[in-house]
Amino acid sequence: MNELYYGDNLEVLRNKIARDSVDLCYIDPPFNSKRNYFQIYTNVGTEDQAQAQAFIDTWTWNLLAEQALREIIGNDNGRYTTQTVELIKGLYAVLGAGGLMSYLLSMTQRVNEIQRVLKPTGSFYLHCDPTASHYLKLVLDSVFCPRGGDYVNEISWRRTNTKNDYKQGAQNWGRVRDVIFTYAKNANLKRTFNQQFTEYSDDYLEKFYKHQDADGRRYALDNLAAPGAGSRGHPSYEFMGVTRFWRYNKEKMEQLLKDGRIIQSKKGAVPRYKRYLDEMSGVSICDDWGDISSIQAQSKERLGYPTQKPEALLERIIQASSNEGDVVLDAYCGCGTTIAVAQRLNRQWIGIDITYQSIAVILKRMTEKFGAEVANAIILSGIPKDMASAQALALKKDDRLRKEFEKWAVLTYTNNQAAINEKKGADKGIDGVAYTATGSNSSEKVVFQVKSGKVGRGDIAKLKGDQAREKAVMAFLITLNEPTKDMVEEALMSGIYHHPLLRRDYPCIQIVTIRAMLEQKQRFDLPHVRDVLKKSEFVIEETQQELTLNDNDV
Repeated sequence: MNELYYGDNLEVLRNKIARDSVDLCYIDPPFNSKRNYFQIYTNVGTEDQAQAQAFIDTWTWNLLAEQALREIIGNDNGRYTTQTVELIKGLYAVLGAGGLMSYLLSMTQRVNEIQRVLKPTGSFYLHCDPTASHYLKLVLDSVFCPRGGDYVNEISWRRTNTKNDYKQGAQNWGRVRDVIFTYAKNANLKRTFNQQFTEYSDDYLEKFYKHQDADGRRYALDNLAAPGAGSRGHPSYEFMGVTRFWRYNKEKMEQLLKDGRIIQSKKGAVPRYKRYLDEMSGVSICDDWGDISSIQAQSKERLGYPTQKPEALLERIIQASSNEGDVVLDAYCGCGTTIAVAQRLNRQWIGIDITYQSIAVILKRMTEKFGAEVANAIILSGIPKDMASAQALALKKDDRLRKEFEKWAVLTYTNNQAAINEKKGADKGIDGVAYTATGSNSSEKVVFQVKSGKVGRGDIAKLKGDQAREKAVMAFLITLNEPTKDMVEEALMSGIYHHPLLRRDYPCIQIVTIRAMLEQKQRFDLPHVRDVLKKSEFVIEETQQELTLNDNDV
């Protein structure tokens, strides 16, 4: 069961995932105060309005927030604990109707469903940052603890170093850590937990494992004498001329001596136990994780996704809190790190994301990492497979999902080689951009526009203007509805582009229908220069800001 859902995770969690079916859930929800990617609230002035616009739609107070508030404080269908209802009422009284409250309502709904789908022995990890962690812990406590669950750990992950978040004259300590909360669904049941270890440092080895046998095996000398005066039931007897309370009985001590595991430095000295380095697991990992670096600019893992987490981080969590064959869920799966690691570690997995860019990145990542056979075996849900489902996506009332139709159309037609244009103006303009190779060191721009409503000849004329403005050699109009005869004629009169590498002629403007994409598998087939999704500047902004409170948020 490896399933990838495209859509709102609240809807998927409630309607597609069974109660008590998931062993481990990790989420890295869309909020990070060091970045603008999922900005929750801001003082939006004229100077930063354009920068904030792509993100402000997500966490402003809107109809979805109103509906969530009514659902929770009204305890719709008895979904919520009394503690959750009272907490949200209290937070609303303090925070008011603003972006932060909208975010907390969204998280409360989804965490509540995650608790439901976890097995009684399951574990939950929530990855956030210190800006909202104090609010989120209250939400988690209200969801898990009244139902018999329990808070387990607050893990601190040192994701960066000070120089990345500190500058001369700054009036703050460098912000270098993320927070990962861990909860158990049922505090009275033994949950899966496999202790994790890290290697000893060179300094530690030199200090404690400084002895070697003749065969080169390194060992440390450990105490055999028991603490106290036998209060813990340790036996007292003479051994190698020394009388003490010992950790083991005399028979066990004699066997250790016979096996060469006991050494006495001189006559009368207290015998010591030889603890071999190659028998040790390493240093037990605690709740302060400073040994895993974030994704660096030159890292082979890097996909161009600014919130991408390193595989080592997810590997530690998945290995610790699940076993092979267990089900791992990531309800905000982003670029698919949790999924890729779960696949590599032989776990079953479920991923959910509301953006088609993420689904496209994941499918491509799984194909490249594990092969087409594994990628093709993934059960896909929510992705249009016929005209009815394409029309349903295009006509969604939820604006977040309706805009996804354009992204799905561009990425599907280009086999995930185009980049989505998130910075469109009021006239919609260009929805996607790709580059076709025209030589060993040359390329030309190709642009895409998507229409889900009524189309006519004027759309071709408009696209001509957009193509000229963008200095693109070709333009594609992807349309849900069938083109008119006038549209086709206008497109044919738009000129011919001669591809120097392929030595073929192509219409400068082409019309592609969704029906042809779905039923005839029609796709963009020009040679491309690079994998745009790995250089996703168009898809996700790199420059980000801290969040700032406005008067309505306090």
